[in-house]
Amino acid sequence: MKKGYEVIIVGGGIVGCSIAFELAKRGVTDVLVVEKGYLSSGATGRCGAGIRQQWGSELNARIALESTHIFENLEEYTGYNHSVGLHQGGYLLVAYTEKEWAQFQKNLEVQHKLGIESRAVDLKEAREIVPYLNTDGMFGATFNQKDGHADPFHCTQAYAQGAKRMGVEFLTYTEVTGFRTVGGNIAGVETTKGYFEAKKVINCANVYAPMLAAMVGEDIPVTSERHQALVTEPVAPLIDCMVMSFHRGYYVQQTPHGSFVMGIGPREEPSFNSKSSWQFLEQNCAIMCEALPILRKLKVVRQWAGQYDLSPDRNPVIDEAKEAKGFYSVCGFSGHGFMVAPRVAILVANHITGQSDTMDIKMFSQERYKTGELLLEPSVV
Repeated sequence: MKKGYEVIIVGGGIVGCSIAFELAKRGVTDVLVVEKGYLSSGATGRCGAGIRQQWGSELNARIALESTHIFENLEEYTGYNHSVGLHQGGYLLVAYTEKEWAQFQKNLEVQHKLGIESRAVDLKEAREIVPYLNTDGMFGATFNQKDGHADPFHCTQAYAQGAKRMGVEFLTYTEVTGFRTVGGNIAGVETTKGYFEAKKVINCANVYAPMLAAMVGEDIPVTSERHQALVTEPVAPLIDCMVMSFHRGYYVQQTPHGSFVMGIGPREEPSFNSKSSWQFLEQNCAIMCEALPILRKLKVVRQWAGQYDLSPDRNPVIDEAKEAKGFYSVCGFSGHGFMVAPRVAILVANHITGQSDTMDIKMFSQERYKTGELLLEPSVV
C-alpha cells in the first residue's frame, strides 16, 4: 500500500463507504477507507434497516426524502450488479396519546410542504393496512407507502464496490491507534498496520468517533447506547409495512423471505455493551405480542445488539476539529445513520471538494450545543 493519501476515512459502515463513493465521483480518488473489522461489521450491519420520510423536522424530512430517491436507484447509481433489497411496503406510525396524535398532525404539515406523500389514517384503515394490528388505546396513525427497508450489507457493498472501481482503497481488520498533526493540521493516521500520511481525515467511527476525535483535542458530546433486536422464523406474509410506535418504543417489520425483525427502545445507561440479554427478549415479546397478537406463535431464531451514537438533540455532528484542521467527524446519527447516509455523504463530499450544496453544513456543527440552536426532532425511537 502507499504511504500517504489525500483523504483517509475511518469507519467502513454505510456512512464511510458512501462518503468515499461521493468523493470519488467528484474526482477525489486518492482515498483510503480503514475499518477495524469487515465492512458493515459495526452499527450498519446491526441496524433495523428501515428507511422513512415521516419526520417531524423539515431538515430530517428533507434529508430522508433525498436519501430515499437515491436508495430507489442505488444499483444503477453505484453500478452494483446485485439487488440492495429495497422494499417500499410503507411505514405505519401509530399514536397512543392525544399529545402524540397532535404532533403527528404537525409532522404531516412539514412533510406535505416537501411533497412527501404521507397521510393520516383512522383506526379502521390502520387495521386494513395491518390486519392483525391491535388498535386498542390508539388515537390514529400516519402512513407513507414510499417508506420501507433495504439490505444494509448490500447497500454498503454497493457504495464500496463503486468507490473501488474509481480507485478508492480499503484496509479492513485494521484499527486506528492515533493521529499526527503538524502546525495545527492533520498529517497522518497511526494504525495497527502502520502509519499513513493524510491531508484530510474523515472520522465515521460511530460510537467510537468521540474517542478518535479526543485524540486531536475534540470533545464531541456523543454517547453510546445499546439497542437490541431479534428475528423470528419465516412464515407466510402477514404484514407488508413497518409498524412503529414512538410512545411505546417499538418497531416491527416482516422481511421479504418471511422473518419478522423487531426491537424496542431501551432505557439504559450509556455503555459499549454489545451483548444481547434475556431481559430484552422478555420485554420485547410482551410489547410486540400485545401490539400484534398473531406473533405469539412465532419462534425466535436469534437476537443481537448494536450501538446508537446518541447526540444531545438526536441529530448528527458534522464538524472540523479546531486544533487539527482537515480532521472531520461525522457521527451522532442516533440510530438513523443508515437511512440518511446517501444525502449526508453528498453534503460532506461537496464540502470537502469545495462544491456548493443546497444545505448548509454549518448547521451540523457541535457549536449548536453551546449556542442552544439545537436541531430538535420529535419523532425518534
